[in-house]
Amino acid sequence: MTQVIVRAAEIIERIAEQPMSVAELAAKFDVHRSSMFRQLKSLEHIGYVRRRADARFVVGAKLISLARLSFDEIDLRQAGYQHVRRLHESVGHTIQLVALIGDSLIYVDKVERASGVGMYSRIGREAPAYCSGVGKVILAALDPYRRDAILNSTPWKRFTPNTFTTREQLDEALTLAADRGWAVDDRELDMMINCLAVPIYSSSGVVGAVSVTAVSSIENIDALMKYLPLLQDTARAIGRELG
Repeated sequence: MTQVIVRAAEIIERIAEQPMSVAELAAKFDVHRSSMFRQLKSLEHIGYVRRRADARFVVGAKLISLARLSFDEIDLRQAGYQHVRRLHESVGHTIQLVALIGDSLIYVDKVERASGVGMYSRIGREAPAYCSGVGKVILAALDPYRRDAILNSTPWKRFTPNTFTTREQLDEALTLAADRGWAVDDRELDMMINCLAVPIYSSSGVVGAVSVTAVSSIENIDALMKYLPLLQDTARAIGRELG
């Protein structure tokens, strides 16, 4: 029974990343198509997955609804909801809110610029701690033991030529982020995208981060720095809401 539950969770994670067919999923998990089809039909029956017209499966409406209910209960999302939208109105670029939940950094809110440029982030997805601005400012504010717990499973995948691939490189950036109180993603996750991020603190310590993200050809890192005071004001306002 445990294996069935684990497999179901893994299937949902896969199709959340991209729509997949029965054959593609069967090959991915090295099982017979009929076994995969039965498991998908069970997930479809309870509304956790949905079969599209092209026979590929995507996340179902019920699971999306449950996820939204869960995110509505996250204090940081509630506290930041109006503040990140006011910031977006002021700067015009994409604003992202990330919460530190256990040892994971999760995108809990996002207000996008209508540029049509796709980004790695989406609500509910885990932010890569080592190559994102939000990840760096959160890591920089943590004690070494908590930081190690988050980074122990880091794959050090190279997304672009700018991606840090060693702990030494990251530690140097974290020292700088701790001194400055802000951090950047200089085309480390996507060569078209950069961002500026600041941490959010409550009375219990760092709880997340907020960032302004732009297409690098429109505003580079130097240009984004003009938004730093607004970004810091937003982080402080959210922190006050949290208490």
